[in-house]
Amino acid sequence: MATVWRVPSGALSLVLAIVATALWHAPAVTTSLEQPATPDRLTRTLSYSPNRPLVVEVTIGEIEVEGWDRSDVSIDLRRAGSGTSALPLVVDESGPVLRVSAVQADGATDPAMRATLTARVPASARVESIHLVEGRLRLVNLAGGVTATVDRGPIEGSALAGAIRLESGIGSIVLRHARLTEGGLIRLRVFNGDVTLELAGRPSSARILALALNGAIESDIPLTHKDRVGPRFAETTIGAGEPVISIDVVTGHIRIRTAG
Repeated sequence: MATVWRVPSGALSLVLAIVATALWHAPAVTTSLEQPATPDRLTRTLSYSPNRPLVVEVTIGEIEVEGWDRSDVSIDLRRAGSGTSALPLVVDESGPVLRVSAVQADGATDPAMRATLTARVPASARVESIHLVEGRLRLVNLAGGVTATVDRGPIEGSALAGAIRLESGIGSIVLRHARLTEGGLIRLRVFNGDVTLELAGRPSSARILALALNGAIESDIPLTHKDRVGPRFAETTIGAGEPVISIDVVTGHIRIRTAG
């Protein structure tokens, strides 16, 4: 038969009091687990009014703007790195222009603070201005025209139309399946880097101007070259001479291709 020990109530109270006192005066133990740094993120889905321009400005990072067949705008803006409090994420739709930015405070260009923007917009949207100080820019399926400048970094474009103005200070420009449209143009400028333009088809009407101060010019479309002395210049007029294709490079090569 099992023996059951019974503790007098007075003794049990004394034991509990001793334990409680020990716990009360015992030093606190804190466990610290360092969590991995995670980027801040701002996501928005916005209604879009036709012909409302989009303006984007990012100090350092990557930008991708892609046209889709929906009527709204999707914004996914992230920041990462040290000191991200000095890199505000902004999506401003209060005015006639939709503005998206991740600009470092006081004009800083700290490479430790980076932003990544992925935007989906109606394919007919007009991208009025994109400015990226340093990083990579990618543009896809935009028919409403786009103006973009990257101070340091490459620009990649595919299936663009309308008024296309792309400029890179130090970095290449590659534009594939570009479409010439009535009232549009293609203007590509690079200070130090190569330019590759691939047209969606051989144009029936266009005015092509290409200038390379230090570099070569290659073209699938026959051009008249003037490069015996000094800068290389090439041109041609097809049909009515519109739209205009203008390519300028200070140091680098120009390549003009036609698909198919």
